[in-house]
Amino acid sequence: MSRRIAFRAPLSKAIARIFSVSAALIAGSLAASAQDWSKTSTPLQPLTSQYFQNQYMMNPAMAGIDSGLHVNIAYRSQWTDMPGAPVTKSATADYYFGDRVGGGINVFNDKAGLINRTKASFTYAYHLPLSNRKTDYLHFGLSLGINSERLDKSGLNGEMNDPAINAFNRRDNYFEIDYGMAYTGHNLTLQAAAPNLMNLLRKEDDRTVNGSTFFASASYRFFLENGIFNHIEPKATLRGVRGYESLVDIGANLVFLYEYLNVFGMYHSSRNFTAGVGFNYKSILGIQAMYTTQTSGLKNYSSGSFELGLVVHAFK
Repeated sequence: MSRRIAFRAPLSKAIARIFSVSAALIAGSLAASAQDWSKTSTPLQPLTSQYFQNQYMMNPAMAGIDSGLHVNIAYRSQWTDMPGAPVTKSATADYYFGDRVGGGINVFNDKAGLINRTKASFTYAYHLPLSNRKTDYLHFGLSLGINSERLDKSGLNGEMNDPAINAFNRRDNYFEIDYGMAYTGHNLTLQAAAPNLMNLLRKEDDRTVNGSTFFASASYRFFLENGIFNHIEPKATLRGVRGYESLVDIGANLVFLYEYLNVFGMYHSSRNFTAGVGFNYKSILGIQAMYTTQTSGLKNYSSGSFELGLVVHAFK
């Protein structure tokens, strides 16, 4: 991973202007109808791209942590066709602007049954070097987002003019704040993040349940002196769940064949696992395919989910 490569000033300023204009236009159009802080929690089954391919998805501090522009797209659906099964989509873009500053745009959509939830957020990240050699960094990130939830009336089997349905769809959009921190140095990465920070500050009786309250992870990259294998990165994460026991994820990512291919796996304490394989072309383009088995309590209803991830790196 290359860090803090100097950019030509015109290029950096041009991309910074694109980010700022896009953020202003989208935030302005959405915030006009937003009036309160969201009570919605982060999904308990996040996209598996967040573990190795796109860590900015979960932690705002990872925005612009590497030089260049990084665009990530992910799509996940059930392996078997099932009416109303969840479909999750994500698109992010992050960039290192220079002067220790990174930024990003994160759009997330999750549809399950009739409920369609969309969140768009904009991130400011600060990357602080801890030594003159610039090998150790502290990273801080803050995201401000707009969350919109609507019922899909096209899939409704019932009274289309039900006042409760129309009242739900007339609700205002809501604000969300995500905060994250990270340490990187000597192949070690430590992370901690709090999704929807304002929800954590609410009174206990006014909070939503069954959602993630925090995210923490630790990973270490071991470089291998081998012509075939490049490096392996074990990783362990801890995800807090309001009202239930925390979830633990343990796995590793193995990169080989001159970084063209990678395979990874993660075991989840919800008694299921994720396996994935990816192809990377000259640090420019990457494609990941991932399969996650269903949790133990739902194995009789679904066989799991399949996810595809695409990443494009530019201006590195």
